[in-house]
Amino acid sequence: MFKHILLATDGSAIAERAAAFAVDLARVHGAKLTALYVVDPFPFIGIGESNPYGFQAYMSAAQECAAQAHARIKTLSETGGAAVQVTPLTVEDAAIYRGIVDAARSEGADLVVVGSHGRTGLSRVVLGSVAARVVAEAPAPVLVVR
Repeated sequence: MFKHILLATDGSAIAERAAAFAVDLARVHGAKLTALYVVDPFPFIGIGESNPYGFQAYMSAAQECAAQAHARIKTLSETGGAAVQVTPLTVEDAAIYRGIVDAARSEGADLVVVGSHGRTGLSRVVLGSVAARVVAEAPAPVLVVR
C-alpha cells in the first residue's frame, strides 16, 4: 500500500518510537523510508552584527544531532528482519512543520510519520504542536505515533 514513507525525527525518545514504527511499516509494505531531520532557523536575534561563530556552533551541533538521529534509524532499519532502504535527509533553516510538509511534497511521500510531543496547556493553545500543523498541511496521510 505505501511505497515511500517520510519519517520526521528529532532524535528524541518519542521520535525513536515513531522511527521503530515507521521502519516496521516500511518493512511490511516494502516501502522506502526517508528519515528527515529539520534544523530550525538560527535563534539569535541581536542588534548590530551577529557573531558568526555562534551561528557556526549552532549549525555544527545541529548537523551532529541530525547525523546521530539518522544513524539510529539506519541501525533500526538493519535489525529485526529484512533491511529497509533508508535515505537520510536534513533540511536547514525552516520551521519544523514547514520543513516536514515541504519534504513530503518534494520527496513524493505517500505517508508521513511523526511523533507526538505531548505539549499541553497554554503553549499548545498559543503555538500549536508540530504534529498538528503537519496533519493540517501535509500532502499525504499523517501517522502520529504517541
